[in-house]
Amino acid sequence: MKILLITTLIIAISMAFLLIKVLSKSNGTFSSQHIHDSKAMKERGIHCVIDQDREMRKGSSTSVAERQDKMQTKTE
Repeated sequence: MKILLITTLIIAISMAFLLIKVLSKSNGTFSSQHIHDSKAMKERGIHCVIDQDREMRKGSSTSVAERQDKMQTKTE
């Protein structure tokens, strides 16, 4: 019972700090944590993994198509 009470108290304190942070913000929202929204990462040329993967797949003229015709694979 003691552990449950201590855990509840810790969670309540954490929620109170989060509430204070939200209320202290001018518009009540947090800034984006995504890499593509970071000015410093853009200046360094660092993109998120999804964008880098898309660029690599689009740029290669010798790449193999990922999707194959289902009828073709069934007949083989």
